[in-house]
Amino acid sequence: MSDALSLVFGALADPTRRGILARLAEGPAPVTELGRPFDMTAQAISKHLKVLERAGLVTRGRQGQWRPCRLEVEPLDRATGWIEQHRAVWADSLDRLEQEIVRIQEGRHHDQD
Repeated sequence: MSDALSLVFGALADPTRRGILARLAEGPAPVTELGRPFDMTAQAISKHLKVLERAGLVTRGRQGQWRPCRLEVEPLDRATGWIEQHRAVWADSLDRLEQEIVRIQEGRHHDQD
């Protein structure tokens, strides 16, 4: 799972990481604040942040002694674009499947007459 999109979807697969991203959507925050809502060690939160960093979803900065984490939206935009691109194909396939089911059901209805 080395391509960028796979890293993003892999990072988003975990509810803790989604929670961290939701908090960062409100603005930058230090690691200690990001870990507060979760019942886990600072080391575990750090591991989650590393996954998010590898996916490009989070960056860590430095402002004096404060080391805020920030949300990076570009990888989310790429993932959303991929989903939207494929949604049209999936919707078309489902529409054709629905039409085929209706055709089969109508054929059965006519056979019963």
